[in-house]
This record gives sequence, structure tokens and C-alpha cells, in this order.
Amino acid sequence: MRAVDLILKKRDGGTLSREELDFLVQGYVRGEVPDYQMAAFLMAVYFRGMEPGEVADLTMAMVESGDRMDLGSIPGIKVDKHSTGGVGDKTTLVLAPLVAAAGVPVAKMSGRGLGHSGGTLDKLESIPGLTVDIPPERFLEQVRRIGVAVVGQSRRLVPADGKIYALRDVTGTVDSLPLIASSVMSKKIAAGADAIVLDVKTGSGAFMKDFEAALALARTMVDIGERAGRRTRALITNMDQPLGYAVGNALELREAVATLAGGGPADLRELCLVLGSHMLVLGGAARDLAEARSRLEQLLVSGAGLARLQAMVEAQGGDPRAVLPPGLSGATAPAVPEKDLLPVARYVHLLPARAGGYVARVDALLVGRAAMLLGAGRARKEDRIDPAVGIVLRRKVGDPVARGEPLAEVHYNDADRLPAALELLERAYSIEGERPPVPALVMALVTGEGVERYRA
Repeated sequence: MRAVDLILKKRDGGTLSREELDFLVQGYVRGEVPDYQMAAFLMAVYFRGMEPGEVADLTMAMVESGDRMDLGSIPGIKVDKHSTGGVGDKTTLVLAPLVAAAGVPVAKMSGRGLGHSGGTLDKLESIPGLTVDIPPERFLEQVRRIGVAVVGQSRRLVPADGKIYALRDVTGTVDSLPLIASSVMSKKIAAGADAIVLDVKTGSGAFMKDFEAALALARTMVDIGERAGRRTRALITNMDQPLGYAVGNALELREAVATLAGGGPADLRELCLVLGSHMLVLGGAARDLAEARSRLEQLLVSGAGLARLQAMVEAQGGDPRAVLPPGLSGATAPAVPEKDLLPVARYVHLLPARAGGYVARVDALLVGRAAMLLGAGRARKEDRIDPAVGIVLRRKVGDPVARGEPLAEVHYNDADRLPAALELLERAYSIEGERPPVPALVMALVTGEGVERYRA
């Protein structure tokens, strides 16, 4: 078998077998297939695409390139959740402890932010002392003991993905549905969960800008999961405007804590209830979505999810007082510290509305880029994050605003970064004379049986 023959086969529209894909992927990881041949193969896939079974075989070839996490020592059905990335998306910070409090173990490996999309690990590392680098044995023990852990992905899991993605990034093959789907699902399958709930974003702040592209990606990933023996569902959700109000690491963590304490933004709470309900059903903790939602709502009221987050923070070396909402103390919680333990920016600038009316648009991509310029995100993998900075929206789509009233708060430490961020934030907002319709948050559900559209 020769790599050049497989490149020619795919270039000419052929379908590669599992054995042929194993040869390419394993050979590339071992250094036997050079970069220039793998780049040629990726470009052939970009133009020719792949059959569903072929994408699943590519995914499993990538899974087999490294270690696989064995979650068998953790009782119950383990359910993972993955988001394709967005602005202000702090759902994992709410869902992981909340679902664990409902009795479904969550053993989650997350990533860091790059570009305008924030990373869960960066948000967690806003907490003093907390570590996301935990050995596998301690990771498994923590989930067995308290039901939840959120850590960084081991470099030994799916090494093919890191190597192939780096090549895609410099060869113009990032935007390929089979390559995107296999990248995401190889990591989910290798992480060992029994079931997977996918949050596929669409809109200005998402990787997939339009609904049909998001739907195609969701269908492909669900098909991969089902073929690999994982019960898999995908929800397509709106990312035209940021989720919640806060964009930035410590700011988003505070918003997640408020949500677990029974408050928080309505859209964040709703999305967590929808995603969490599917996780409970797949995890066998509820008979149907209605029962699951009711149970999650009760856990938000009782604060059980917040207590589980505190336990996770403490288990991972962090100060649990950092994730207490103001005023919460007593026998079941450590005393609230006199000052906020999370990082706080030195300065806050209010962005005023230049006209009165109703907010018609808050472009998520521009808001995310503005936060990145302030230091809340990375333009390159080696960039350092400032956990304190970011943006807190004061108005979202459909909200009334008078001229001069604040549209958003800009939290910053470096005055030199402020003008460029403000310019993007100004462009993100549009104000009109009539109240626009508020876009639907959840747009569709994709399962192995088909697609169910949600009504706006």
C-alpha cells in the first residue's frame, strides 16, 4: 500500500476503506507519511468529500492513533457534552455540575479558547489555585467520588487530530465538513463517554454561519457517534448574538455561578435546561424530557448544582469561595469572602447608545473579537489570557434603549487596547425604531432517526 495511490483514489472520487485510512493516519503519526502527502490527501477530501461510513472510519482511525480513556470504573451511564464554539458560551460550567447533581456522571475533557471563541479551561482557571491538569487516576477517582470533573485533554488522546489540524490550518483545509466532524468526534469517542450531546452553533459568532451548514455538520457527527456505538444527539442553537450577557473568562464564570444559584440570564438558563434534559434522558436519570427538565429546575432552585461546582473546584485545588454568589453563606457553604476572589479588571468603560429605539442586532463575532482584543482570548495559541477583562452586555436584541444609555460595559486593564475594542463593539450594535423579533434560541434536534425543527 502506498500513500500516493490513496491520494489518487480520493482525488478521483473513490471511497477509501478502513484499512487504507488506518495506513494513512497511523503512518502520518509515526512520521512515515510526510506532511506534503497528508496535505495532498486533505485537499482531495476538501474537494471530493467523503461517504458517511468513510467519515466514521477516518474518525476511528484517528481514535486509534493514541490512548483511549476507560471510564468503566465509574458507575452509571457517562454522558459528555460538546459545543462547536461560540461567544459567551459558558454552558459547561453550569451543565457539568448540574447534571452530576441529578445523578449522571460527567467526566469531561475540555479545550482552551482560540480566536473569538472562549474556552472552558480558561474560564475555570480564573479560580485561584484550580488546576485542569489532572492525572487519569485522579480524574477517575474524582468523578467516582463527586460525580464531575472538567480537565484538559491528555496529549496522548488522539495525537492524529492535533497533528492533522495543524496541517489543515496552514493548507486551507480547515473548512471541510468530514475533517471538522472527524476532529470533534474522535476526541469525544476517545474520551470514553457512553453517550454524547452536541451543541452545534450557527450564526455570526459560530463556525457554521448558516443553518443548513450546521445541520449537515450535526447529521454527520450524530452518524459518526451512532456508528461508534455511542448514543448521540445534536441540538442546533443560535449564535447570532452572544449567549448570556458576559463575554470574558472571570465574567462568564460569575454568570454561570448566578445561573446555578437560581438566577442568571434567561437564554443561558434555557439552553442549559434543554441540553441538560437530553443528557439526563440519555443517562437514564429521567424517562422523558419533561421529567428531566423538572428535575433540573428543582436542582437550580435548591442550589444542589452550585454545591457540586464548589465540590469540583475544591477537588481540583481551587478555592470554593470563589464560586459563591454574593450573600450566600451558612452551614452548607463556606463563608463569603470580604472581596471577590475572582480577577477584576482595573477599569470599566460604558458604551453609550448613539440613538434611541430597539436593539436589532448584537453581532456575536464582533463582540467576541472585541473581547479578544482586550485580552480575553487568543489570536495565537501561545498568547496569554487576561482572565479579568471582557464585555458585559447591558442590552440585547429586542431590548429598548434611550440615546446615551449604556449598551455594554467594557472591562479592561490596558488602555491601549480599548479604542480598537470599542470600534468593534460599536459596529456590533444596530438600533432601529421598531422592536424586532427575538430569534429562536434552539432551532433543531438531530438524532439517528432524523431532524426535528423547533418552532420560533
